[in-house]
Amino acid sequence: MNFNLAVVAGDGIGPEVMEQNINVLNAIGKKFGHTFNYEYVLGGGCAIDKYGEPLPQHTIDVCKASDSVLLGAVGTWFKRCFRLIC
Repeated sequence: MNFNLAVVAGDGIGPEVMEQNINVLNAIGKKFGHTFNYEYVLGGGCAIDKYGEPLPQHTIDVCKASDSVLLGAVGTWFKRCFRLIC
């Protein structure tokens, strides 16, 4: 089977964890004959840094068009800003 997955790796530890999730999916695909097509989009702090908003419309559109969404941890951006304010 062929699966189209949106990957929102997030921020903080999210990208590191997502990398391992994708390694697991690739191993599953190899063993059972599945193909996973990944489309990486931004969400969370990295999206705020690049686009000024945490969930850009492009990210929403890609997620809606995908078979599934892999969502990593988000929230470090807020913590970073909160520390700067306090």
